[in-house]
Amino acid sequence: MATEKSSKPQIAAGEAMGLAGLVEYGEGAVVSRTLVQNEAGTITLFAFDADQGLSEHTAPFDAFVHVLDGTGTFTIGGKPVTLQMGQIVLMPANVSHAVHATSRFKMLLTMLRSRK
Repeated sequence: MATEKSSKPQIAAGEAMGLAGLVEYGEGAVVSRTLVQNEAGTITLFAFDADQGLSEHTAPFDAFVHVLDGTGTFTIGGKPVTLQMGQIVLMPANVSHAVHATSRFKMLLTMLRSRK
């Protein structure tokens, strides 16, 4: 999954948009679209086909997840948390986490970079 290095938003400023419609499901795939990336963090939309996921990994920053559609299971620090449409979870920095699509689901991931 490639990330863009541009600090320019990938969405139009000042326009109303349907969030879940900005990324489409792919058959047997995880599809992502970076909406904003700058020194403060990134905002990325993901669409997971059923039974797809992201393997266990860590990130150096806190990450806020908002499920927009469907159901996904997040394993955070070894503890599974199942989220449905409209639910959120915070994944803390430097804690291992993984994602599994219980059904097709879409999520908005906001990575918050810290300035310490």
